[in-house]
Amino acid sequence: MNKWIFFPLFLILISCKGKNSDSYFTAEKASRYFKDVEEICNRDNGKLWGKNLYGPIMFVERVTRRIIANQPDNDGILKSKDGVYIGTYPKELIISNAPVKFGGKQFAMSPLPAEEDKYRIETRAIHSLYHRFQENEGVIVSTFNINNMDEKEARLWIKLEWKALRKAINTKGDERQLAIRDALIFRGSNRELYHKYAADENKFETYEGLATFTYTLLCTNSPEEYKARLFENLDRIYSMQSYNRSYGIIHGALYATLLYDKEYDIKKIDTDNFDLGNAVKELYNIDLPPICRDVAGSLAVNYDIEAINKEEEKRDADIKESIHSQISIFTEKPVVFLELESPSFDFEPEDIHSLDTLGTLYNSMRVSDNWGKLTVDKGGCLVSNNLKFIRITAKSFKADKNHISGDGWHLILNDDWELVPVDQNYFVRKLMP
Repeated sequence: MNKWIFFPLFLILISCKGKNSDSYFTAEKASRYFKDVEEICNRDNGKLWGKNLYGPIMFVERVTRRIIANQPDNDGILKSKDGVYIGTYPKELIISNAPVKFGGKQFAMSPLPAEEDKYRIETRAIHSLYHRFQENEGVIVSTFNINNMDEKEARLWIKLEWKALRKAINTKGDERQLAIRDALIFRGSNRELYHKYAADENKFETYEGLATFTYTLLCTNSPEEYKARLFENLDRIYSMQSYNRSYGIIHGALYATLLYDKEYDIKKIDTDNFDLGNAVKELYNIDLPPICRDVAGSLAVNYDIEAINKEEEKRDADIKESIHSQISIFTEKPVVFLELESPSFDFEPEDIHSLDTLGTLYNSMRVSDNWGKLTVDKGGCLVSNNLKFIRITAKSFKADKNHISGDGWHLILNDDWELVPVDQNYFVRKLMP
């Protein structure tokens, strides 16, 4: 396969909310889950992607950072116990579902949900194994910016496209053809307006959307169950206030479903800018108008555009209320500014909210960069729309060498970095040689 360039999935985790627990995942249960996940992979046995996805995998508990792996690492860090391999994931590293090299071996990392949920544990495992497969096929991790997806008009087109795609997946024959055409017209309208984001959208949809498609397909036992789980995921994301870190999770999966239904060889998706929508257009022989927006408005009536407008009006009102209550936290001095150079994020998509031109509010987040690791547990942090800066409040600021904390956050700086006061604020910078 060609090398792909993607936004790391560290981004996106489908979690089961609930009370934290560090006791339910015993070694005995871990062994059963490893066996179940292996059986899921063996049932497919490479039919979908050309290779069996099973391999080294570690489940990691967020609170205790306990590792439970199915294989030893190469350096002997993990210790054999009751048929599994146990260790502790370093505090300075991000827990995510991205592939990780640990003890000299590449593992698929799968964060455990707070409470036991068989479907989510297994799908997270397949999710992370799929990303490990991608990395082995030449994936190069890179960030990209799709903040246009939080603009009102983009969200309108996306919601219309989702409604048309749902109808297409639920129908056959001429009705499906018309629904696919409608979806592609809404897609085209969006991209005519935000054409400069198209390449990054393709990467997000392909990387995350195909992961969703893969784990949903492999972890369900019938077409009916597959569709139920797929639409459950769509409904969850549809209701989110922010789409710029979540829409691709489901968007690509919907288009991949239409490709798979028509026996398209999924293994052909091997480039860094594969357009799933265009592949569906060609496979189903869909003709589109020269300018999609010329006809999209009249089609929108068939997909309850009035209800969508009301949803977005409520969202705008909620954002204005959030800005009013949050603006002082991130704009009034003193504030800590962290410049982003090559960040890795870990957060829940449900926990982020657009603050319009101010940026995106993350209620909680873990991020590592060249300067070190930031953990925000409460109070939130603000990420600029261009992904260049993080702002956190300097309230209750304390510093003990490279351990710095404030109200709801903790920062561990690497040895060659420092936090310096500038005009009542604080900025992180690399030490001068």
